[in-house]
Amino acid sequence: MGPGDFVLFQWLVLLERELLIFAGVFFLAGALDEFAVDLAWIWLRLTGRARTRIHAPCATGVPAHRRLPGRAAVFIPAWREDAVIGATVRHMLDVWSDPDLRIYVGCYRNDPATVAAAAVAASGQSRVRIVIHESRGPTTKADCLNRLYRALEEDEARSGERAAMVLLHDAEDMADPAALDLMRETMHDADLVQLPVLPLPQRESRWVGSHYCEEFVEAHGKALVVRDALRAGIPLAGVGCAISRDALTLLAAQRRATAPFAAESLTEDYEIGLGVAAMGGRTRFVRRRTSDGRLIATRAYFPPVLSQAVRQKTRWVFGIAFQGWDRLGWKGAPAEVWMRLRDRRGPFNALLLAIAYGVLIMAGAGSLAELLGFGARPRLSPLLSALLWANFAFLGWRCAFRFGFTAREFGAAEGVRAVLRLPLANIVAIMAARRALLAYIRSLGGAVPRWDKTEHRLHPAIATERGAA
Repeated sequence: MGPGDFVLFQWLVLLERELLIFAGVFFLAGALDEFAVDLAWIWLRLTGRARTRIHAPCATGVPAHRRLPGRAAVFIPAWREDAVIGATVRHMLDVWSDPDLRIYVGCYRNDPATVAAAAVAASGQSRVRIVIHESRGPTTKADCLNRLYRALEEDEARSGERAAMVLLHDAEDMADPAALDLMRETMHDADLVQLPVLPLPQRESRWVGSHYCEEFVEAHGKALVVRDALRAGIPLAGVGCAISRDALTLLAAQRRATAPFAAESLTEDYEIGLGVAAMGGRTRFVRRRTSDGRLIATRAYFPPVLSQAVRQKTRWVFGIAFQGWDRLGWKGAPAEVWMRLRDRRGPFNALLLAIAYGVLIMAGAGSLAELLGFGARPRLSPLLSALLWANFAFLGWRCAFRFGFTAREFGAAEGVRAVLRLPLANIVAIMAARRALLAYIRSLGGAVPRWDKTEHRLHPAIATERGAA
């Protein structure tokens, strides 16, 4: 071992220590931010404002004085969704018998398989309209939604009857039987409503496909509950949500466009929610259960393969963090700015996670080098030790919350798996943030965002039918 080896060892130790301090400080800041939301949620629970109530409309539905009257239009954009679109449409028609319901399925002329599957499901049903986009697919999801919006306008002009609200769903969703009534009730005095989304565990993908379970049950069981209580804008999830027809008209006028959805955005649903709030509209996040304890939520299977999960989260990070910063800025009350900051911290969190894993690798290499006699690693200072212990304590608190929220919906076994899936979720976040950053850099050079969607082969309604058989 020469002097150069000792110098290299010292530089390794110095770099490890500096990165440890950097990551530890910002991890603690993020933990305190999340802890503030936890405390707010606990206070709301203790005061009864966050309690999930029972939705029990009368036998004939929601009473007329509490029900938004008029037609409800469902927009379902679909590109290469022939495996699931039929199940979605059939199930929606079965569980939502409302005669004032119209389902608009947006397809592309170069996707005949999806068109055929949707046509078979809609056969003989006057409540379904298949809309063929004049452009070759894929464009963007927002562009497809705008085509459906124009189709709705055409129908309104022909019938002379204006829709009351527009619901958004994806091609792989299983709509909840009670959701339409609940949204009609809530929209009586709101401009926008979002119901929970419930990803379902997958036996064939216990780690990748099922890791969405804990993320959504905590976000839609706590974070959005707090956001609603603070009267901050509710970002839409793009499924299980409704927007008033008047709000969509105002959004289109505000954009000085013929349609309300931003075709250049990859997270147009997120922008719609904040856009309605920015106009002074009332946005709501509503959690209710049926009398038998079922959460009224949109259920779906999420991507079961790592590459698809990374692709999906790339779109979310790109649209919410990067495009959201550029397009929406930081306007609003302090609570609104706080929530937008939380929305957009994904890339920085991914950087911290990458640094943390790098520190672990360097610490292991440094310990090995110390055993081989390259030198002694300095002890942690009392302040740095306290910082690390504080982060470990918050990690334990976070794991407890993750277990609790997941176990409440899916049982204790899934709650344990939710904690064990944390490293995998971190790796997906790191990979997605890196991919989103590169895509954002390309967009600055003029690249046009496209619908970088994931494949869907599983549908909860199909799985239920097979189980019953």
